[in-house]
Amino acid sequence: MPNPINPSDEELVQSAQMGKQDAFTQLYERYVRSVYGRVRMKVPAEDVEDLTQEVFIAVMKSLNQFQGRSKFKTWVWTLTSRKIADYYRYRKNKQPTQDINNHLQDSSLITQTKDPDDLVIVQAAMRRLPENYQEIILLRFIEEYPFDEIARLNGQSLEAVKSLFRRAMEALRKEMGGRA
Repeated sequence: MPNPINPSDEELVQSAQMGKQDAFTQLYERYVRSVYGRVRMKVPAEDVEDLTQEVFIAVMKSLNQFQGRSKFKTWVWTLTSRKIADYYRYRKNKQPTQDINNHLQDSSLITQTKDPDDLVIVQAAMRRLPENYQEIILLRFIEEYPFDEIARLNGQSLEAVKSLFRRAMEALRKEMGGRA
């Protein structure tokens, strides 16, 4: 039974596919914070807003192609990851680590510190981690997902996700020289 007060993502997608702009607006409002946070962790600060906007333009343009084979959230993450990859593909002549200090200024990953040098260390360390380690740290700290939700989204067991997270955090600590 559809919930008119708090419709599911799937209900909003169906409405948006039928051309209802308010449904797309609700999807945008649900996901803009997490997309912005994910983009902020991966690209220089001066490009975060533009790239976030590009993600939602891509969502809007390809929404009719979404067939519900995966969760809408997973589909948005995939588009976000593709846009980030495109961003760096088209910026080959620039170093992806430029403006590292700007990437994490507001990140909940390092709310304990205000020291810009520590921000630089965390960002640099994150970039040296394998992609799956970066991803689980982002899901846990930026997206603020509980372990059981991460397990469900990734199709893994809870134990596997917790183990991956522990390995990722240990790798991050090592990359930071034991400072995390």
